[in-house]
Order: sequence, then C-alpha cells, then structure tokens
Amino acid sequence: MDATATRHPDPESCYRAVKSRDRRFDGVFYTAVRTTGIYCRPSCPARTPAYANVSFHPSAAAAQAAGYRACKRCLPDATPGSPDWDVAATAAGRAMRLIADGVVDREGVEGLARRVGYTPRHLSRILTAELGAGPLALARARRAQTARVLIETTALTHAEVAFAAGFSSVRQFNETIREVYAASPTALRGRRATDPAATGSVTLRIAVRTPFAGAALLDFLAFHLIPGVETAGTGWYARTLDLPHGPGTVRLDVRDTPAVGETAFVTATLRLHDLRDTSAALERARRIVDADCDPVAVDDHFAGDPVVGPLARSAPGLRVPGQVDGDEIAVRTVIGQQVSVAGACTVTGRLVAAHGRPVETGVPGLTHLFPDAATLAALDPEALPMPRARGRALVGLCAALAAGDVALDRGPERSDVRRQLLALPGIGPWTADYVAMRALADPDVFLPTDVGVRNALTGLGHDPAAVVAASERWRPWRSYALMHLWNTLMPPITDPDPLIDPEA
Repeated sequence: MDATATRHPDPESCYRAVKSRDRRFDGVFYTAVRTTGIYCRPSCPARTPAYANVSFHPSAAAAQAAGYRACKRCLPDATPGSPDWDVAATAAGRAMRLIADGVVDREGVEGLARRVGYTPRHLSRILTAELGAGPLALARARRAQTARVLIETTALTHAEVAFAAGFSSVRQFNETIREVYAASPTALRGRRATDPAATGSVTLRIAVRTPFAGAALLDFLAFHLIPGVETAGTGWYARTLDLPHGPGTVRLDVRDTPAVGETAFVTATLRLHDLRDTSAALERARRIVDADCDPVAVDDHFAGDPVVGPLARSAPGLRVPGQVDGDEIAVRTVIGQQVSVAGACTVTGRLVAAHGRPVETGVPGLTHLFPDAATLAALDPEALPMPRARGRALVGLCAALAAGDVALDRGPERSDVRRQLLALPGIGPWTADYVAMRALADPDVFLPTDVGVRNALTGLGHDPAAVVAASERWRPWRSYALMHLWNTLMPPITDPDPLIDPEA
C-alpha cells in the first residue's frame, strides 16, 4: 500500500501494515479496536488485535467521533501528519493545514471555508467524506493533542494550557481531555515528569519520520539567514514570528537521524507574547522542518535513478525547508532575483532594519519582525536598494498580497496561486515556482532554468539539457530532487551563493 495513495484506507492493506507495525503509516490511518474502545497508530507495540475486531479511520478526529479514545501506550495523535495533504493538495488537505494553524479557533468554520474557496456546508461534506470528521471535530482533535503535549511536558497551569491549546473555556478543556484520553488533566500530568516553564515560554517536540537529514536542513536555513529576523548556530536555528495575537520566537534544535522506521523529534522552544498563539507557532515550526514528509517513499522513488539516486543514498531523509509566512517567502524570492543569496540577504536585512517592527526577544540577533506586505506596498519603489524594475515588482507583489488578490496561506488551489503570481509584473516562472515550493509546500516543483541546477548537474558529470528534459521521471517528488541537486553545491556560509534566479 502506498502511504500517500488514498484517504480511504483499504482494510486488508491497513491490517497488513498493523501486523508488521510499519511506522511509515503512522498519521496516514488509525486503527480502532472494538473490544477495548481505543484507537492506535499502526506501529503500536501492543498485541495485534484480531482482524474482526478492528476498523480503520483516516484521521484521529474520525476515530474520536466514532467513540474511541486514544491509546495511552502509543499516543496515536502525536504523529506526523499525512504526506498526501501536500502531495494531492485537495481541498481537504488544504483545509487540514489551515485547521492546524488555528484558523477555525480564530475565524470559525466560515473563515476556514472562505480561505479554501467553498461554502461551509460543502467544505464540511468534503472533510467528512475524506477524513471522517467535519472541521469542528478536526479542530477539536488538534486542540486536544496540543493540550496533552503541554500538560505532559510543561509546568503551565491547566488554565494556561486550555487557552494555549485554543479552548474557549477551562470547562470545555476538561471535558475534551476526559473524553479523548479517558483521564483528567491532573492524571495526564501525573504520568510524566514536567520541566519548569515560565508563562510565555513553551518547549515541545515535533515528531518527524526517519531518516531525517537535520544537518542539511540547518545548512540551508543558515545560508539564507536574514539579519534581525533569523539566527543560527551549531545544531540549532531560531527566528522571530509574527503571530495572530502578538510577536514570538522559535528555536529549533535539530540533529541527523539516519535510522529508518523510527520517529525522531525536533525540539521547538517557543517564546510567545500570548500563549493563545501556541498552536499557530507550533504549526509554523512544523512547516520549517517539513515535518509531514515521508522520506522512505521519497528516497525509494529515486532508487535506481542515475542522477538523484546516488544523492538520495548519501543524504537520506533530505527535507524541503518550509516557511513561517508565505508573504515573507514571496518578498524574499523577488528580492533575490538575479543576485546571489548572500547579496539578497544583505538587501533584505536592510529592508528589515528600515521597515520591520522592532521587538524585544531576549535572543541575541533577533531584533525585528519581517515587514508585512501592507508596509512594503506603501514604499516608493524608486527608493528601494535594488534595480528599479525589481523594486516595482516587489511593491506590486506586496500590494496584491495586502489586498488579498494573492493568498499564500495554503488555502487556495496551487494552480490558481501560480496563475495569479505570473499575472503580476516582474514575476516569472522561476519566482512563482520557487514560491510554490517554499510557501505552498508543493513537493513537485522543478526549476529547469536555475543556474544552480545546471552547475550541479555539470559538476556531477551529467548533461544538464538531457537531465532536465527527462526530469518528469522524478514526479511527484521533484522538489526533493531539486534539493538534492542544490545540496551538492551548498558552500560554507561565508562563500558567494551559486544559486541564482535566472529571471530578468
């Protein structure tokens, strides 16, 4: 069974995965056991139940809606999400990304439906058909999982946990925890030791599938640092966050995990102005590390390929670095047109210093929030520290983002967003596709005209024209093929960057 093939699990295939305790399917489907009333992840170490006693559900929320509680042994809700949310990018998958970001908590089902482009009733039908639960149930499952993690890993009071997880009241929080986990918040906390945590500071673990090339991910992020917004050191990366209720910061402690078939963890330390932003900050951190990637499926796809195959074997589990804000990535991409990344970072740093919002973070090097689209849209393009044509392209892009003509929140169809970007002056295919890869988490982007791609292929002894012509064979994981090629060129962070946008 392909881990990304469907959101309607085939019982026979699912049961085979459960019998083999295959961790690749954790988060892809959930196993509910009628005789015990619990649901588990496929890799649960408990004795495999009889086939006649199990049912399979496409989401934790669907299992909860069917009356099952989470297994206390395998914690099925604490898994990476399904990779096919990004591969297929259906309305259900796009909605799940927005739900994880807390859109239902902040804007209700109506706000979620508006972002995805459907009526609330039709979106509810889609989610129920594909994921077995409606938007409210899916949001409730997400809140319960966030709350459990906070209860078990921090010393926040239960009231603080309730509001940090997105519950509207402590009573609602207590009832949900008892129903989902068959235990009170006090009992959950009693099962695990907690580390002291001050209000506003939360340390959580982000589950990622293995293998996980954490060092390569950090190299990419460190090479693209924007002064004032980002900083990095050996084994870690940190940046500021512009969140719905106020500013914050996140620090990610990352390491390589080459073992296959395990779940690894990235430690995320959040410092928040308002604890209600915990879920939103955590979702942004998950995007950065490409937490829902299925690296085994990706690497297996490249097995035997004469170009990417050897690269995938030398760097198993390579990720596509994500983003915390789609608008920011788009702005950074336009600034980087036809200049080295080092030069683009310098120019962007000046823009941040002049127009970003100063914040007090307590973290050396983190001094500003990235300027929002409305602020940049009001600037005179002639006064920007870049060629005039690029300045006009930047201001025009920001005006479209600020007006809502282009939305990079992963709600709309990717094809629609790409078409809208290409309609803007100064935005060509390279820019639109790079934004799709980083901002919209499109796993199937390739940049055939990229100078870095051609340099990498030449350095590996391949004919760039022939390889580019045959790049369709890398679908649906061309973004990962692109990252493998770029990874061969990644120099020390003090060197000029060979990755240059070819667009005029």
